[in-house]
Amino acid sequence: MTILVTRPSPQGEELVSRLRAQGRVAWSFPLIDFTPGRELNRLAPALSELREGDLVFALSQHAVSFAHAQLQQQHLNWPTTPRYFAIGRTTALALHQVSSLDIRYPLDREISEVLLQLPELQTIAGKKALILRGNGGRELLAETLTARGADVTLCECYQRCAIHYDGAEEAMRWQSREVNTLVVTSGEMLQQLWTLIPLWYRERWLLTCRLLVVSERIAKLAQELGWQDIQVADGADNDALLRALQ
Repeated sequence: MTILVTRPSPQGEELVSRLRAQGRVAWSFPLIDFTPGRELNRLAPALSELREGDLVFALSQHAVSFAHAQLQQQHLNWPTTPRYFAIGRTTALALHQVSSLDIRYPLDREISEVLLQLPELQTIAGKKALILRGNGGRELLAETLTARGADVTLCECYQRCAIHYDGAEEAMRWQSREVNTLVVTSGEMLQQLWTLIPLWYRERWLLTCRLLVVSERIAKLAQELGWQDIQVADGADNDALLRALQ
């Protein structure tokens, strides 16, 4: 098995290092990069408006790191009044490390649907909710919180930017290195990979690879794009991906 990891830096390189330490053949091929979000200047005012029992949601580690850098630049701390939630364990740990606060997160899958099942989020009418996220993305969390009566504010803390590659050159490189397993951690990156690889290589190499993804939603998209050998990991962090690759 030769594994191509498309997740962004530094998590992609970390996963590759851990795979190589186990004697596996693995390569890093990040498809996206991150830059500061367009709404970071709204973060401090939005946090200052939150009162006891209001809600803050962090949807990724990148949202946490860009938000924390912004607060540090303004010599501000994370307020202790609101209740904090994260999409999953890794994001919760990142937010706890920078804030020392208690962060609630779903113990099952790292997806909005499971996060929304937390008991504390069932009766939230009249509460303010601040969602820290990247550009775009799924609206399910915001829509559901609004439907439950919360006053929702979105804050774009970072932007995802596609890294540009020569598709034919990359396809030739990875096929010649006998890559037969792909790790893809978002639907956006899956679509990007499919579009990048020219048709000839797509049919003869890309779609014949085993594909490891992190949600049923991405698996469904992969099926629609033509993949057949698809596995869904039990989480989106590197530990879950390592388990799945074993």
